[in-house]
Amino acid sequence: MSYDIVVIGGGPGGYVAALRAIQHGLKTALVEGHKIGGTCLNYGCIPTKAFYKSGTLFSEMKHAEDFGILTESLSLDVEKLQAQKNKTVTDLTSGVEQLLVAGGVDIYKGMASFENEQVIRVDLSDGDSLELEGKSYIIATGSSVFTPDMKGIDHPKVISSKELLDVKALPENLVILGGGVVAMEFASIFADFGSKVEVIVRSRILKGFDSDMVKRASAYLKKKGVSIRTKTNVLEIREGASSAEVIIDGKRGEEALCADLVLNAMGRRPEFTGLNLAAAGIETEKGAIQVDDHFRTGKKHIYAIGDVNGRYMLAHAASHQGIQVVDAIAGMGKSHDIKLGDKTLSKMDIIPSCVFISPELAGVGLTEDEAKEEGIPVKVSKFPFTANGKAMTMQKTEGLVKLIALESGQIAGAQILGAHASDLIHEIALAITGEMKVDDILTTVHAHPTLSESILEAALGLEMGALHLAPPKGKKR
Repeated sequence: MSYDIVVIGGGPGGYVAALRAIQHGLKTALVEGHKIGGTCLNYGCIPTKAFYKSGTLFSEMKHAEDFGILTESLSLDVEKLQAQKNKTVTDLTSGVEQLLVAGGVDIYKGMASFENEQVIRVDLSDGDSLELEGKSYIIATGSSVFTPDMKGIDHPKVISSKELLDVKALPENLVILGGGVVAMEFASIFADFGSKVEVIVRSRILKGFDSDMVKRASAYLKKKGVSIRTKTNVLEIREGASSAEVIIDGKRGEEALCADLVLNAMGRRPEFTGLNLAAAGIETEKGAIQVDDHFRTGKKHIYAIGDVNGRYMLAHAASHQGIQVVDAIAGMGKSHDIKLGDKTLSKMDIIPSCVFISPELAGVGLTEDEAKEEGIPVKVSKFPFTANGKAMTMQKTEGLVKLIALESGQIAGAQILGAHASDLIHEIALAITGEMKVDDILTTVHAHPTLSESILEAALGLEMGALHLAPPKGKKR
């Protein structure tokens, strides 16, 4: 069979690329070796957020009396928790598959490998095999869990996030290895469920965020019972008297932590096992498929998007890369460059990052730490949710909006810690990609009462000062 585009991988990068290709009228095939939706929809973003909702709701209901609501005998039913999560996943993945079928995408369920740069072999899940020929290929095979070289890492109590999402009973003691987004989200979720959570990280948590924001987020996590051991090494995982023992070496010296489960959340790596890239002349570098700024491999008709190219391991980045690549193949590619001060950047690099801890943490664009490291003069303004009316009515006053602008007034970045931070951050993403200035936010009416007013107030802080915040001592309005 011959196609205009053959997409290998059906996750957020691959299936979005296939849907976009159909919009352009291109004959499209999608090869998926496991489940449509990939890791994100089946074992990552979506089921994790279903757990997150249950955890935050369970935690909030413990304080329902603050809102005049009386509750008794509050408990968590793990079986129903799993049923709710599984229904969400099934509804979403089946909906995506129906969209693909309705659009006319030919779906091949099986494993792909290159015969040469023009032809792939697909070993179908039913045992048969066939060959497909594509004028263009998009590799979107995602990533897999990174397993460190660590003594005892193969202990049966050591699991990945996939297994943790399928637990039949909540662990009393959960030890999490790693301090990235996955690690911290599960730390927050299982602390809300009532587990005792220990996070072990070699350096610091959430490296992509400003240190002051991480410090605040850590304080909130510790308040709910999460123990965060930074600058700590894992020496060994071994069998204990009644559970696994994680032997660590940190600020307090050597210790043994008891764990009913140990979550390996030490990162992910690009996954292209079995693709036979060499047959197509595709090169890799540092464990990822090598691509140019247009996501082309060394073969101009073969592209690699999402986690597999190692640039941004985020589902929404993969989706947008897929759209850009298909538009280019269809001859409708557009320039995505913007100016940020003296730098020329691609809009594709202005990617919001969201961490679903409680309260949420989100960021986009330049951080204050990066500005200091690169010697870029910036103006920084912070506005706390304690001074926001909507946050007060919700009793969600933890956190703040941190807004960063260049000396010219151009919006360069933001980080938000607080309720609905993952939704609020997109106003700043739009401001950055639109090359907007502080005045553009100030002259945009923000509805009242909303959390987004905190962005307006932070913008005011970059000029004459926030209105709903007392000025610093000794400073008059």
